[in-house]
Amino acid sequence: MGHESPHTGVLYVVATPIGNLQDMTLRAVECLKSVALVAAEDTRHTRKLFTHYGIGTPLLALHEHNEREISTRLLARLAAGEALALVSDAGTPLISDPGFVLVRAARQAGVRVVPVPGPSALVTALSVAGLPTDHFLFEGFLPARQAARRQRLQAVRALPVTLVFYESSHRIVECLADMADCLGVARQAVVARELTKAFETVREGSLDALHAWLRTDADQRKGEFVVLVQGAETAPGMLDDAACRTLEILLGEMPLRRAAALAARITGVPKNRLYEFGLQVKKE
Repeated sequence: MGHESPHTGVLYVVATPIGNLQDMTLRAVECLKSVALVAAEDTRHTRKLFTHYGIGTPLLALHEHNEREISTRLLARLAAGEALALVSDAGTPLISDPGFVLVRAARQAGVRVVPVPGPSALVTALSVAGLPTDHFLFEGFLPARQAARRQRLQAVRALPVTLVFYESSHRIVECLADMADCLGVARQAVVARELTKAFETVREGSLDALHAWLRTDADQRKGEFVVLVQGAETAPGMLDDAACRTLEILLGEMPLRRAAALAARITGVPKNRLYEFGLQVKKE
C-alpha cells in the first residue's frame, strides 16, 4: 500500500492563480488540456479560467460536501489508467481547500500523484510581509465561533514563530479584535488583502492599529485576507523545547555539570540556566 502501480493512471494536483490570471504556469495549462477530467472545487469558477486559456477539458465538482463520494468515482477512473487533475478555486489544492481525501486515497491505492506547483496565498503573503520566514505556523482559518477562536489563539500565543491565518471579509474585524486581545495589542502583524488582484493591499502595524484601520474603513474589509502575526518574544536565556530535550539526553550519559556545559555549547543557552533546569529534572 502506498507503492505506485504501473497499471494505474496519474492524478495531477494543479495550482491555479489566486487572482491575476497571468500567474498561471505554462505547465499547468498544458496539463489541464491533456487530462481526461478535471475535478474542481467550483466548476463555475474554474470554467472562467478555462475560457481564458482555451481549455476544453470536462469538469466535475469536488468540494467539501461530496469529496468522499466523488473520490470513489475518480479512483475507479484512475485505476482504469486515466490521467485526471485536481484544482481548487484559487491557489494550491489542499491548502485550506478540498482534495485531501482524494490525494490520500489515490496514494494508498498506488496511484501516481504529481504536483504541478504554482500560486499559494500562504507563500505569497510570507514573501512580502517582512516577518521571519525561517519558522512559521500555518493555522488556516480560525474557528467561526468566538469562544473556539479565542481558545485557539491562546494556544499559540507563546509560540516564537510567525503565525499565518486565512480569514474571510465578514469576520476579519472580529478576528483582529480577538487577536489583539489574546496575543497582545502591541504584537506586530501584517494584513495582506486581495493578493495579486487590482486592489491588493499589504499593511503592517500593531494588531490594535490594524484592527482600528479595518474597523473604520469599509472598503478595506472586502476580499480575501491573509493575516501574519509576529511570533512571541523569547526572553534571553529562556529554555525552549530543543534546549530542554538536549539537556535531558545528555543527563542520561554524564553528570549534571558536564551535561549543562555541553548543552550550552550546543544550544547557545547560558550554562547556569541549563544547570538550574537540570536540578529541577533531577528532583522530579
